Amino acid sequence: MALLSDQDLQALALTLRLAGVVTAFLLSLGTPLAWWLAHATSRWRRPIAAVVALPLVLPPTVLGFYLLMMLGPDGVVGRTIAALGLAALPFTFKGLVVASMLYSLPFVVQPLTNAFESIGDRPLEVAACLGAGPMDRFFTVALPLAWPGVVTAAVLGFAHTVGEFGVVLMIGGNIPGQTRVLSMRIYDHVQAGEYHQANVLSLCLLVVSFAALLAMSLLRPRRYVRD
Repeated sequence: MALLSDQDLQALALTLRLAGVVTAFLLSLGTPLAWWLAHATSRWRRPIAAVVALPLVLPPTVLGFYLLMMLGPDGVVGRTIAALGLAALPFTFKGLVVASMLYSLPFVVQPLTNAFESIGDRPLEVAACLGAGPMDRFFTVALPLAWPGVVTAAVLGFAHTVGEFGVVLMIGGNIPGQTRVLSMRIYDHVQAGEYHQANVLSLCLLVVSFAALLAMSLLRPRRYVRD
């Protein structure tokens, strides 16, 4: 008997695809948000930071339920999508991407915010004195100095998305080839009493998570301490 069935491999491939897409989107959208949170003086900064951190304390099923209501045919977002002639998001891969982005948002934004805050103002002020514009200062000074935070954000976002269950169950269901990710497949095996298959898939998740954390350790630059 093969260690992984075709359905298991399909779930594994879908999980890695979902994690990759979500991580790419979160880095693209979360980086400017983290930059704003690190430097904004607006009174809205703390409320927005609290909203970003909400998935850290909110049960995944609660977040998934409200997303299902919002994205469903009777929800505000769902009605808007329908009015635009677009397909509904619940129980689709695109819906999983949206839900996973919201659920993994703090795991990307918070490390980036901390990295930007740790840079301080002096490197940016020096670059400004040398004639660098705002965008130039960001891409040539701030982003390279914040590279350890970028690596941490990418790895945590990817690993967290790989291990999702509650949000996936609520917004995606368990549709083979579309929304059945690895965590759902493990649940199916346990429900069926197929503990050997569940163990094999759990080990796959363990290996992926360990590899992600190891990659984070290897990619982050070392700090040398002078005697």
